[in-house]
Amino acid sequence: MKKLLISALIAGLPGVAMADAKGDEIAKLKAQLEALQAQMQQLQKAVNAATAAKAPEADDANTELKQRVAGMEMKVDKLTTDASEGPIAGLSVTGYLDPTYLYNRSGKSSGFQFVNHNSGYAYTNSTFGDVYLDIKKTFGVGPMAPSAEITILPNRGSGNTLLDGGGTNNIINTAMINFPVSDTTQLVAGLMNSFGGYEVQQSNQMNTITHGLLYDFSDPGSYVGAGFNWAHGAWATKFMIANEQFRTSANSVDTNNGKSANNTPSVTGRFDYTWSSALDIGASANVGRQSLLAHTDSSGTADKTYGYQGSSSNPYSNYYFAELDATYTMTDGVLNAELDYGRQKQAAWNGGDAVWYGFSLLAHQKWSSELFGRMGATLRYDYLNDSKNGGGGGGIALGQSSGVDGTNGFGISQACFSNSTANGTDCSGATRQALTAALLFYPTDQLTLKMEYRHDWANRDVFLRNDGNYRKSNDIFAAQAVYSF
Repeated sequence: MKKLLISALIAGLPGVAMADAKGDEIAKLKAQLEALQAQMQQLQKAVNAATAAKAPEADDANTELKQRVAGMEMKVDKLTTDASEGPIAGLSVTGYLDPTYLYNRSGKSSGFQFVNHNSGYAYTNSTFGDVYLDIKKTFGVGPMAPSAEITILPNRGSGNTLLDGGGTNNIINTAMINFPVSDTTQLVAGLMNSFGGYEVQQSNQMNTITHGLLYDFSDPGSYVGAGFNWAHGAWATKFMIANEQFRTSANSVDTNNGKSANNTPSVTGRFDYTWSSALDIGASANVGRQSLLAHTDSSGTADKTYGYQGSSSNPYSNYYFAELDATYTMTDGVLNAELDYGRQKQAAWNGGDAVWYGFSLLAHQKWSSELFGRMGATLRYDYLNDSKNGGGGGGIALGQSSGVDGTNGFGISQACFSNSTANGTDCSGATRQALTAALLFYPTDQLTLKMEYRHDWANRDVFLRNDGNYRKSNDIFAAQAVYSF
């Protein structure tokens, strides 16, 4: 009878069907292995007891049981090794899909935006409406384990919209190596997003659908370079030496004096101070040289001068940026604030220095309702002044023939441009504002539904309508489903 009970116990042991462990099951696998090992010890005691109680009759059965226990020990050892050292150890794949519907009043256009292979970047067509994959491999365990991480955003990521001028059909959004040298310091290298501001790129971490004016048009973009991260106590620091933003190699152009490359590195850094468990205060800065627009003559041929008016013989000019931001996190809400200032030499419409500054405020609150369950609301206000010398600089690109970006609402008034006798160089650029309201629903832990209304306005007629006229404002309505995995 005892032999039958022991055989039945072995047949029903958990863990035998766990040979095909996956990355997201490793933690459960280890726990089950420990339970399996404990049960095997109990089986061994039962075998020993059976042998001592009735040795002549139990020899054959006990020999069989011992062989089966030995076989299971080998399986346990293999599963343990695979879980900690196999090809799936330390590997994680996460991401989301975020199909979006958007109505744009200026263009009188509406429709769904998803995997939209359009390299044009605008506040109405930025990093949303795509598939996002984050693939990370950690080599070992603990704080000293190095890692490699790649994020893929095929259609709306930096590779397709911004790197090397945009439209490069590059599915890579970021790619970074992290190599710890101590418990507090890691060396980093690769393609990474800039350190500026409180906003993040990922739709599943945003409390709105669209990004704010500072994220889209003021803060620096992505960089290729190397640096370090350091954190100790309440302080954390990031530092990097890199190419100019959005360039995967040193930019090189033909000039009147031959070939010229931007060999001057950009230096960027950030610090954060955790004031309390709720409040984080951060700041970042960038110094380097940035490419100027290649000027063309009346026939559209590049004339080897640079800047909107062709006033510079050098294709690169000095770039400076600094910002201060704060995040206050509550149990069911968050408050964000950011203050920006940027300058680039000879990058404005009239050939002077481009100067931009602004601020952003965001409040988000969650609650539970009887009808809709878990939900939330967000209100954001953005202000960005780009009026000096006709505007330009930062992430603001004006049309060379008109001095205006009619999609995003920057540049000089077209009424002023039409009446100007100096190609609009005597006109001021636009000051932009935006008010965004969003309503969010959380049906499951993986699914978030968002609805957003946004009103953008300027002090100049810089928004191009579908009838060809310019106005001072625009409205959009958007809805989005974000499914995270």
